Amino acid sequence: MKKIVVFVVVVFVLITANAQDGSVRGFVYEKKTGEPVIFTNVYLKGTTIGASTDVNGYYNISKVPPGNYILTITYIGYDTLTVPIEIERNKMLTQKLFLEESSIRLEEFLVSAERQENKKSIQASITKVTPKQISKLPTMGAQPDLAQYLQVVPGVVFTGDQGGQLYIRGGSPIQNKVLLDGMVIYNPFHSIGLFSVFDSDIIRNADVFTGGFNAQYSGRISSVMDITTKDGNKKHLSGKLSGDTFGAKILLEGPLIKAKEDNDLSLSWVGSLKTSYLKETSKQLYTYANENGLPFGFTDLYGKLSLNGKNGSKVNVFGFNFTDFVKGYEDISDLSWTTFGIGSNVVLVPQGSSALITANLAYSNYTIELASADNKPRKSEVGGFNMGLTFTYFLGDDKLDYGVEISGFKTDFEFVNSVGKHTGQVENTSELGVYSVYKKNLGRLIIEPGLRVQYYASLSETSFEPRLGLKYKINDKLRLKAAGGIYSQNFIAANSDKDVVNLFYGFLTGPDDLQKEFNGEPVTSALQKSRHAILGFEYDLTNRINFNIEGYYKLNTQMTELNRNKLIDDDQLSAMDPYILKEDFIIEKGDAYGVDFLAKYDYKRFYLWFVYSIGKVNRTGEFLNDASEIVVKDYAPHFDRRHNINFLGSYTFGKDLNWEFSCRWNFGSGFPFTPTRGYYEKVPLQNGIESDYKNVNGDLSYLLGNINTSRMPTYHRFDVNIKKTFYLSDRTEIQMTGSVTNIYNRKNIFYVDRVKMEKVYQLPILPSIGATITF
Repeated sequence: MKKIVVFVVVVFVLITANAQDGSVRGFVYEKKTGEPVIFTNVYLKGTTIGASTDVNGYYNISKVPPGNYILTITYIGYDTLTVPIEIERNKMLTQKLFLEESSIRLEEFLVSAERQENKKSIQASITKVTPKQISKLPTMGAQPDLAQYLQVVPGVVFTGDQGGQLYIRGGSPIQNKVLLDGMVIYNPFHSIGLFSVFDSDIIRNADVFTGGFNAQYSGRISSVMDITTKDGNKKHLSGKLSGDTFGAKILLEGPLIKAKEDNDLSLSWVGSLKTSYLKETSKQLYTYANENGLPFGFTDLYGKLSLNGKNGSKVNVFGFNFTDFVKGYEDISDLSWTTFGIGSNVVLVPQGSSALITANLAYSNYTIELASADNKPRKSEVGGFNMGLTFTYFLGDDKLDYGVEISGFKTDFEFVNSVGKHTGQVENTSELGVYSVYKKNLGRLIIEPGLRVQYYASLSETSFEPRLGLKYKINDKLRLKAAGGIYSQNFIAANSDKDVVNLFYGFLTGPDDLQKEFNGEPVTSALQKSRHAILGFEYDLTNRINFNIEGYYKLNTQMTELNRNKLIDDDQLSAMDPYILKEDFIIEKGDAYGVDFLAKYDYKRFYLWFVYSIGKVNRTGEFLNDASEIVVKDYAPHFDRRHNINFLGSYTFGKDLNWEFSCRWNFGSGFPFTPTRGYYEKVPLQNGIESDYKNVNGDLSYLLGNINTSRMPTYHRFDVNIKKTFYLSDRTEIQMTGSVTNIYNRKNIFYVDRVKMEKVYQLPILPSIGATITF
């Protein structure tokens, strides 16, 4: 009890420590659209006092001595804004700011908001993504996509164009959490692997944490992607219509209640619909890729309402429906999934308080079903709610966050493996998490300790998870940083990390009846757990060139997987048999470590991005040997890629700077695979011991060697893109796009059909054209 009282007193002292000074806070918006301006610097001219806007455009400058100041914003592409203000003792001034686009097109700038933020925040293992950055990549047709950008993020490995998934610093997809305005998205990528479910034009910002994230996030042990969407144009109706050889989309936005003055209440909306018709167009344009056409398709629908108050407080309501299908892919007769959701979030700026309060409530559902040639059912459904409440206090250069999160969900899973053994689960569970994060600026040193306490109701288990972030500024150009923590999760994948190709992506809740021992040691927890350690540095070589190098280590002390080797039912008859033959789930351990190197160059019309990653992923599991004995083996999962290189370049040219050329080259060393030990005739014994095996023709089957002891050839691909923009008026423009994916038609192996002894390749050269009209 004394500890709780001490904690409350400390928090009170921190919050009230700046009571003798004044504060200024508010939001920064674009004058033209009313959309928040994010990550820009707001400062008091002639002083070192200032702050950066957050993802909602909110700024808070506290601990300001009383007096008269000039509030100033300088941001690329906008006219400099200056506003005289008076700071009074013990009072808080609320000031909305509106930036107007510059009439002069600037070709360079010396100090970016991102670079300033790097000096004030730890920024370990995080990449901030905006639509402008996404547009720098070569596109598939006319539509830039978040999925294509994520492939060039340091630490990310992409396993294929068809059914490929993203693996982040050794973490499998089930270990990566994706949030859309606070709502959980269970499957963010379509089966073709080149497109996400998100329209890039609705995205305001995406924070991609590849490890070491602090206590605000939970429920996954590898990474977090936190996406914030735009509110919609508050000034006038606008939109975008695009089409190409892959698909089409339409985006519309505008005001329902238009503010008469800058400080008035407003209600805006935004809606997006995008779809793929690649299955139809590929039969005419890309028959060389597949004579029956590429069997992928999807439709994504998203909508949002945003009510903005006079002081900047706002309420958002949003919903989505994303669908995906694959027809006739290899031995799959039909695969489809649907995900939908509805949610709301609130940003509240209380009068007379230095706090910023945010809250969210959402429900989402994901259902996938696979019908195979073997007629064995495979289906998975997960659905549930999540809600949270966060308080943020700004204490000069310091900041305190604390909050609570509650979630509840239901999983329904059914699976039959290759030998006909059934695995099923219907489970309801809930989680409760409380957390606190405090960022303290000590001059050259920034320290950010955090603590999360997560309770898993279905397992009756509590996880205490300390987190820590550090940054030390050696000088104005060189900064050291570190981060780490303990992480846990309850979700497990409905597919195995031993599968090379698996379009079936489902969810299960972690069971409480796991095996009793692993490698001779007792299993005391049903949770999957991981520990992260990250160390790196940032170096600004010039105002235009900067480097970021990070080393990481992830120790996965426990992971749970679906047991694909189940041969018998777990009943009294199998009481003496090894667990590995009868359990639905098995435990593994492992680790991942490596170094990511990033170099960026941004000057005038050039934008260059270079990433080199070297890493290693290890797994330790229990297997049956030829003598039916359980042995412990180390192996590399199929996504263990030792070397990965991404180069991205963009050049803007032309008299009116209306031409843009971009290119991307990706190189990756070969993935592991399990070699074939030999072949044999598999005779079907449909009638058991009474089968006439002498007069039955068998099928060709094979024996596998040691797991993932061989490597595929290297992967590399070069994509190019050229765009020209025609400016018809201040609000209307047309953009024509031509692109070529895999321009030198590299035959990258996807996998090998062992029975037919045929190589199956990734996508060949795919040229495309498209057009976009923005109004």
